This record gives sequence, structure tokens and C-alpha cells, in this order.
Amino acid sequence: MTEMFVLGFLLGLAIGLSFWLWHQVKLNYYLQRIVQPVNSHNHRNFLSWLPFSLNLSDRLLQEMLTTKQNQQDLYLSLETYRQLLDVAPLGYLQVDEENQLLWCNQQAREILSLQRWQPGQVRLLLELVRSYELDQLIEQTRDWQKSQNREWTFHPSLDHGQGILEPKPLAVTATSFPLPAGQVGVYLENRQLLLDINEQRDRSFSDLAHELRTPLTSIRLVAETLQSRLSPPLDGWVNRLMQEVDRLINLVQSWLELTQMETNFTMLLNPDTVEVRSLIVSVWETLEPLAKYQNMNISYSGVESVHIRADKSRMYQVFMNLLDNCIKYSVPDTNIHIEIKLIPTAEFIHDNIQSPILELNIIDSGSGFADTDIPHIFERFYRGDKARQHKSTSNKYTNTNGSGLGLAIVRQIILAHAGSIKAMNHPQTGGAWIQIHLPEVMSNLPRQDYS
Repeated sequence: MTEMFVLGFLLGLAIGLSFWLWHQVKLNYYLQRIVQPVNSHNHRNFLSWLPFSLNLSDRLLQEMLTTKQNQQDLYLSLETYRQLLDVAPLGYLQVDEENQLLWCNQQAREILSLQRWQPGQVRLLLELVRSYELDQLIEQTRDWQKSQNREWTFHPSLDHGQGILEPKPLAVTATSFPLPAGQVGVYLENRQLLLDINEQRDRSFSDLAHELRTPLTSIRLVAETLQSRLSPPLDGWVNRLMQEVDRLINLVQSWLELTQMETNFTMLLNPDTVEVRSLIVSVWETLEPLAKYQNMNISYSGVESVHIRADKSRMYQVFMNLLDNCIKYSVPDTNIHIEIKLIPTAEFIHDNIQSPILELNIIDSGSGFADTDIPHIFERFYRGDKARQHKSTSNKYTNTNGSGLGLAIVRQIILAHAGSIKAMNHPQTGGAWIQIHLPEVMSNLPRQDYS
């Protein structure tokens, strides 16, 4: 009887131990599958999962502690980045795949007047900011999966009762970039302060130019009187004085003219039908003495005759300035090449224009523009690198001491005609390459004239 009891006890113990071992094997197999993505480099044989040699529970606990520590480190890094963005001089906002505002810094709240949004809230951006341009920028960034840039005038809208005065519109520049999971980040820059400063500066300079015209005219009249009463060599000093006074008068007049054109593009335009090539020929005839001294010629290619709708005197001023620069800054015994093309509208950026686009390429054989100068060529008072000046012996014709306003005025005239202008270096001649596009081409030309 005792032997049967002992045998039954041992049999039950063996069965219980077997069930316990099987349970441990299944548990360790489950734990191994959880730990394996973290420690994929540590593969073990199925037989090694016996409870006598396993420490998966300890390993799992260690991995959980490591993961928790990594999460804490990432959270601290995220908070650090948020604090840096919050004090950044640029605005920043981030939206999810449904255009819900996830987060924005203090600058973005001020630029977009986000008084209704509080940190931690998740609301549709369109409910908070009534800006079609911003919404379209975000959608394009998400669709195209590439960074986008846009400038527009933002009109803030305040909640009812928040203010009596209408908020002032702001000039805003935005740069967006795609993020994972359909999110989009946007940097915002308030350019209104810079524009206000520039406007105030222009107004001050314009007022100063108006005040200078009267005394300069008086000085010139006095110089003219002295010029007729003095004999050599004293009259040479008066002649030099006259030249400097004329230069100052031209500078003042150019500044006033530029300021007026920037205020109102079309205010000074008198549109008429202009034949481009004949206009260039007339400009070249005026500059021919200067060109002959340098032994320089002009050549043409492309369309023989093309008419545009433009202000003839203003376009004359454009070509006079550009060709004069070509002669001043080119090497003697070289050519200035002018290429005239007609580009079908479909190939040009202005899709709303039905007539072809006129393209003018003016190419000289000088030393070209310095790479650092090209972005600033058309800025007022900008004087480029001295390497741009020709290396021939200076003379009375090739005076390169310009006012720094000529190309700025050229750009404003082209913009007033709804055109565009670009400065480059020509890959073949190495000289300066000015490219102009003008839209107002008369539509009575045959299609075979298209280049």
C-alpha cells in the first residue's frame, strides 16, 4: 500500500513537473519573440530555452529599462528643441496629416495672430488662420514631398471684441518642408519691418534729393558764369567743377526717377508700338564714338524685325545703359552680340499671356560678373567687384565711375513692362550676359519668325 502511494506520488510529481517545464518553455518562447527585435544579433537554439539556463526575464527587464531611459532622453531632446524654436527669431509651426495644428512657437503666434490657440490644443489650422496662401503651401508640400517657398501679404483677423483698430497687413515669407506621417513643418518670417524701414529710407532719400536739386542748379549757373569769364588754365578747374555738378544732378535725377518707378510701375510709361532692332541700332549710333575708340562692333542674330508694346523712351534708356556698360567693361577689339528670339507662350512661365514672349540676350566679351555679385547686380548703389572693370588703359571715354543706379533703373523699367531681367556669365565668351523677357509682343508676325 505504501509502495503504491509513493509510486502515485512520484508519477503525479513527474506529470506536474512536465506541465511546469512546458509552461516555462512556452513562456520563454514568447519572451524570446518580444526581445528578438531589440537583440536580433543574439539568436539561440530552441533547446537552450530550458529554465535551468534561461535569463530571458532579466534580459527583458534590462531592455525595458534601457528603452525607458531612451524615451526619457528623447523627450528631453524634444523639449530642448522646442525651447530653442520658441525663442528663435523665425516663426515655426507644425501640422499633422489632417492639417491640424500640433505646435507653434511664440514668433508664429505673433505673426499669424494665434491668440485662440493654446499649447496642447489640436485644432484645424484653417480655423485659426484664415490664409489661403499658407493652406495651399502646406498642401503642395505634402503632395510634392519637397520643400516650398512662398511670399504673400497676410491680413490678420482678430476675434470679435479683441481690438478696435484693424490689424496691419504683414509681408510674410514662408518655407515649408515635409515630415514623416504626412506632417508638414513651416518656417515663417515677418518681412514687414524690413519693408517699412526701406520705405522710410526711400522717403528720406527722396526728400533729400528734392532739396538738393535747387542748390545744385544754382551752383551750375554760377559755374557757367565763371566759365565764360576765365581764361586758361583757370577755366580748366571750372570745367571740372561743371562735370562734377552734372554728375551730381544726374545722380539726384536718377534717384528721384527710380523712387517714382518703385512707387508706381506704370506711372511714367507712355506705351507705343516699338520696333526693337531699329531702336537698338539708334542707341548704338549714339554710342558709336565710344565703341570706335575701343575698336568694338555689334552683331545680331535671330528675328530680324519684331514689334512690342512699350514706352520707347524708357526702352531706349534700357538699351543705352546696357550697351554702355558692355563697352565700358569689355576688352577692346571684341564684339557685343545681341540675340533676339520669340518664344511661344507655352514654353514660358506666364501661361496667361497668349502672344509670344520676346527674349533679348545681350552678351559682351569682358571678364564677366563675379559669382558673389550676380545676386546683387540690379540693387541700387551696388558696385561690383573691380575685376568686372575692363583692363584697358583708362581714357576720357571709358569712365567707369557710375552712380550704381543705372541697372536698378533698368530693372524697374523692365518690371514696369511686366517683363523680367537676369544677369549671368556667358559660357562661351566668359563675358556678362543680360537676358530680358518682354510679354507685349505685337501679334501680327508669321509663325516662321519664332526661333
